[in-house]
Amino acid sequence: MEALDRFFHIRERGSSIGTELRAGLVTFLTMAYILLVNPQILSEAGMPVWDVTVATALGAAVGTLMMGLHANFPFAVAPGMGLNAYFTYGVVKGLGVDWRFALTAVFIEGLLFIVLSYGGIRTLILKAIPPPIKLATTTGIGMFLALIGLKNAGLVVDSPATLVQLGVLHAPIPLLALAGLVIIGALASRKVKGSLLIGIVVVAVSAWVLGLAKAPESFVSVPKLPRETFWAFDFSQVLTGKFLTVMLTFLFVDVFDTAGTLLGVGRVGGFLTPSGELPGAGRGFLADAVGTTLGAMFGTSAVTCYIESAAGVEEGGRTGLTAVVVAVLLLLSLFFVPTLAAIPPVATAPVLVVVGALMMSGARELEWGRMDEALPGFLTIALMPFTYSIANGISAGIVSYAALKLLSGRPREAHPVVYVLAGLLVLHYATGGAA
Repeated sequence: MEALDRFFHIRERGSSIGTELRAGLVTFLTMAYILLVNPQILSEAGMPVWDVTVATALGAAVGTLMMGLHANFPFAVAPGMGLNAYFTYGVVKGLGVDWRFALTAVFIEGLLFIVLSYGGIRTLILKAIPPPIKLATTTGIGMFLALIGLKNAGLVVDSPATLVQLGVLHAPIPLLALAGLVIIGALASRKVKGSLLIGIVVVAVSAWVLGLAKAPESFVSVPKLPRETFWAFDFSQVLTGKFLTVMLTFLFVDVFDTAGTLLGVGRVGGFLTPSGELPGAGRGFLADAVGTTLGAMFGTSAVTCYIESAAGVEEGGRTGLTAVVVAVLLLLSLFFVPTLAAIPPVATAPVLVVVGALMMSGARELEWGRMDEALPGFLTIALMPFTYSIANGISAGIVSYAALKLLSGRPREAHPVVYVLAGLLVLHYATGGAA
C-alpha cells in the first residue's frame, strides 16, 4: 500500500486508495457502453463485431493504463464516439472505401500523434488556447455530458419541428431516470461516498426487476483475440490525396477532442495551474496517441480521452491509480460481456447529468462584460452539445477569439499560435472538413 501511495502520490493529492478504487469503478461504469456501442457502429462498416469488441477493450485498456502509469492522471481513454461515426459514415460509407483503408488512416494518425507528443507541439497548442476558451471548455463538456445523459434517459428526444423536445415524462424509463437523478443528488448533497456508484446500481437493478431492461442470462463469456481485424492494414493508398485528407481529419478531431477533455476534466480535478495550464499534458497526449496506434493494430477506430472520466474525478479520483483500475476492468470486461450488455443506458444517464451540473462553475469566471472574451466562450460552450462535438466547440472559440481580437484592436492579447490555429481551422472547415 505504501508503494502505491509513493508511486501515484495518492495522499499528496488528497486522496486515498479506497477512493481511487471507487472512482475507477465509477468511471468504468459510465463509459462501459463503448464496449457495446463501438462494435455496433463499426460493424456497419463491415467489421466483425466480436473482433471489434475485443479491440475496443484492448485499445482502451492500453491507452488508459498508460494514462495512469505514465501520466498519473485519473483519465480514461477509449474509442471516441464522433471518431467512430466518422470512420463508418464519413469514410467507409461516404467515400465508398474498405474499412481497412480507414483503419490504416487511424494507424498512421496515431503514429503522427506520437511524434507530435514528443515534439511538444500539442503541449504548445494546449498552452496557447486562450483563457476564456479553457474556462468555457469545462462548461461545454458539462453541457455535452448532460445532453448525452438526458437523451439516454428519454428526457430529451428528437423532434422534426423543433429539433429537440421534452420526452414523455410519465413513461417508465424517464421516471426511473428522474428517480436515479434525485437519489444521486440527495446522496451527493449529504456527502455520501460512492453516491454515483450507488445510483448506477440502484437504477440498473430496478430496471431489471421492473422488466425495463433485460437482466443478464449469464455472467461470464470466454474472449477471443481479434483475427480478421488484427494488423488488417492497406498501405497501397497511403500517398493518395483521399487518404491524406482522411488521415488529417482524424488527426484534427483527435487533437482537439483530447485537448478539450484534458482541460475540462483537469479543471474539475483541480489539476490546472492558475494560468489554466495542465502540468504533464504531454504525457497525457502520448498515452492517447499510443492507445490510438495500438487500438488500430487490434482493429478499432481512434481513441481519445473520455469525458466520462469526469464521473470518476467527481467521485474523488485524483491519481493514475483510478485509470489503472479502469484499465484492469476493461480487460476483465472481456470475460463479462453479457453482464455489461445488461446495464441499460438509463442506469448511467443520471450520473452524466449530475456530473454535467458540477462542471458549470467555470462559466461564472468568464468576463461576460467583454464581448471579445464572452462571445468566444459562449460559442465554445454552445457548439459542443449543439453539434455533438468537443472539437467543433473549441474550433469556434479559437476562430472567433482570433477574429475579435484583431478587429477590436487588441491583437497582442492572443498568442501567435492562436492566429495560426485559427487560419488552419478556417481552411479545414472551408474545404469541407468537419469534426
